[in-house]
Amino acid sequence: MNRELVLLYWQIGRDILERQARQGWGAKVIERLAHDLRTAFPDMKGFSRANLMYMRAFAEAWPDAEIVQQAVGQLPWGHNLVLLTRLKDPPTRLAYAKRVIQHGWSRNVLNIHIETRLLEREGQAVTNFEAQLPAPQSDLARDTLKDPYLFDFLGVGNEADERAIESAIVEHITRFLLELGAGFAYVGRQVHVEVAATIFSSTCSSTTGS
Repeated sequence: MNRELVLLYWQIGRDILERQARQGWGAKVIERLAHDLRTAFPDMKGFSRANLMYMRAFAEAWPDAEIVQQAVGQLPWGHNLVLLTRLKDPPTRLAYAKRVIQHGWSRNVLNIHIETRLLEREGQAVTNFEAQLPAPQSDLARDTLKDPYLFDFLGVGNEADERAIESAIVEHITRFLLELGAGFAYVGRQVHVEVAATIFSSTCSSTTGS
């Protein structure tokens, strides 16, 4: 049903574009079409002038029917409106649409990922894996850390050094563990962990128990 609705909206948008090309913007095409659709389908919602304008913009943004059929047509109309209003570049829109289909993002999650520029940041993390590891391992390591981390929630500012960022992260983790209540314990900062006779320092550690 969702695909059929989106395709219907796209067809209506195409019709609006064609009518306006023939009759001009001043011919009140959208107002007349909105009235005609509400009269023909009194029980069907979505034929307001505002939504018809979105349909027109949708058809204009995706002139290729194949893309509508195979990609954006699989998304709910609300998701398509997010892509339409939040992103101006068609390839970027399509990339986010494909990721929604792949991961089943809700509209809110899609908004968050667009806000944080998730896809634009992918592959931009600065690492030395390529220089320090052979190809298979370096590729795997790069994939696991391919997105730069966003620490905006820490409120430390761009000028913060590593120690300030560490302290802010530990503070957030500590509050989170305390909020979880019984069964979780905060161990501490810079805890020494021995692995195969090598000692490492862990920023913080938590454990679960009865």
